Amino acid sequence: MKLNAFVVFVAFLALGLSGCSQKTVVLHPGDVDRPVTAGLSITDFEKAANEAVQSMLLSGAVDPVNGKKNILVISNILNDTMQRIDTDQLVKKIRIALLQSGKVKTTTAMGLNGPEDKMNQAYGQLSRSQKINKSTLKKQSWTAPNMSLSGKILQRNNRVDSGAQLIDYYFQLTLTDLGDGLAIWEGETPIQKLTSSKTVSW
Repeated sequence: MKLNAFVVFVAFLALGLSGCSQKTVVLHPGDVDRPVTAGLSITDFEKAANEAVQSMLLSGAVDPVNGKKNILVISNILNDTMQRIDTDQLVKKIRIALLQSGKVKTTTAMGLNGPEDKMNQAYGQLSRSQKINKSTLKKQSWTAPNMSLSGKILQRNNRVDSGAQLIDYYFQLTLTDLGDGLAIWEGETPIQKLTSSKTVSW
């Protein structure tokens, strides 16, 4: 009898704990009650990308010349943080915004590590296939980029008073004219987070 009572108690305890657990909810951009993390979040990447794009557009660095749109290639975006992050989270947002501005096109046919879209290269091999109707093939003529985007994401942790730590993140970006190798735009977005010294950011 005592055993049955113990089992019932444990069952009620489990139900009570599960009732107090965090429910899964869908978050939306702009929500004022979005959780804040010590590490980099989608909100941080959105802020850095938006500031970079607005600065580039306002500077006139990406304005078309004689009606001709600029062709952008992505160079290396270094991750100098304590976190394993995909720098394409930042790059993709920047590319989307620049494409939507109507002033820039981005090439996926070339890059430091080969073509971003591997189909660019594979398409050139289709002429060797006996299964392909050669009259349907388009002659490839890739457009060379005239500007390159490179950058770095840095993290610096510092202890402050009252057992807290200040985490500084820096999104640094450079736009280079590939014709003369000169930087035509540079921008930096700092993001600071104050948290407990016991909090880890990776």
